[in-house]
Amino acid sequence: MSTYEGVRVLVVDDDPYVLRATESVLKRQGWTVETARDGLDARKQLLNGPFDVIVSDVNMPGCGGLEFLRSVRERDLDVPVILMTGTPAVDSSIRAIEYGAFRYLIKPVPNDKLVEGIRHAVRLHKLARLKREALELHGGADRLGERAALEGRFTNSLDRIWVAFQPVVAWRARHVFGYEALLRSDEPLMKNPADMLDAAERLARIRDLGRVVRAKVAAMAGDPAVAGTLLFVNLHSSDLNDNQLYSADSPLSEFASRVVLEITERESLYGVEDMPARLVKLRAMGFRLAVDDLGVGYAGLTSFTLLEPEIVKLDMSLVRGVDMDSKRQSIIRSIKVLCDELNILVVAEGIETAGERDMLVELGCDLLQGYLFAKPERGFPVPIW
Repeated sequence: MSTYEGVRVLVVDDDPYVLRATESVLKRQGWTVETARDGLDARKQLLNGPFDVIVSDVNMPGCGGLEFLRSVRERDLDVPVILMTGTPAVDSSIRAIEYGAFRYLIKPVPNDKLVEGIRHAVRLHKLARLKREALELHGGADRLGERAALEGRFTNSLDRIWVAFQPVVAWRARHVFGYEALLRSDEPLMKNPADMLDAAERLARIRDLGRVVRAKVAAMAGDPAVAGTLLFVNLHSSDLNDNQLYSADSPLSEFASRVVLEITERESLYGVEDMPARLVKLRAMGFRLAVDDLGVGYAGLTSFTLLEPEIVKLDMSLVRGVDMDSKRQSIIRSIKVLCDELNILVVAEGIETAGERDMLVELGCDLLQGYLFAKPERGFPVPIW
């Protein structure tokens, strides 16, 4: 089959003359051409896709070319979009590049230049599809490279966030010590929480993500099933700069006496403004603090000296296979002894086997968390003893 056989092109322009002329030129190439008079109409046409190439004017009433391009990227990361404008501007050209435009052309565009641009776009689009197929064969993840795609997926995922809960058990007493709230989303391309966090960091929207998650946890905190039970809520270090966290009207403030704020060792704390005063205020509100991911983050005493946590959580990389590894046993035993002397509670997370559980108990750890007891689920799962 020829590279250009069966090519489908969508042309978007609010000028009827330009629209008809462009359609005529492209149809003479043997291509199937669909047209739309503005971005809103074009969005409807996307439902009739997929298209091999999209050609769109930039300046249109209602939904302009850049806004339309963003909506395209929410649906399709690869389709080439050629933007055309009679009034070029540096700002719009930069945004076009950020949102993944294939070409940014100045009107009037010579017919041969437009046709050749579309031919080149078709070839690269086919190559992009093949690369994606190859990536899927090897189980690779789609990392959402273009800014517009990232923004679209991230915004969609915020709307579809939900919180899973996993119990932290007090093993000897066989009771639930607390529940950790874990980020989840029904957005298909951001089901992995790491992808959401990565997108939030790259888009400088950690604050938006943190606020949504905390609101979701607060909405569940009044459930009678967890009355009086601690709730562990993860914070990115930059969340500590969000003044809403310290407000008496913030969603979690009502439940502060039951909330443990987990701050990971994976992120530096040096970007937090006036950190001692912020921590004093959180504790005055009733919150407790935990150092999360102990064992995989920044080495040294930084997190302990800055946070003075009431709880530490041993990362699963220390816990995994501990029953078969004397070095891990020695490290955990020493951490537990020192934390006891400092009146810091220790939670071991990531436990998957009875062997790991029994060894941790032997090492003095009683607060345990992991798939062995319950997987994170909607609601509050009852642990398996």
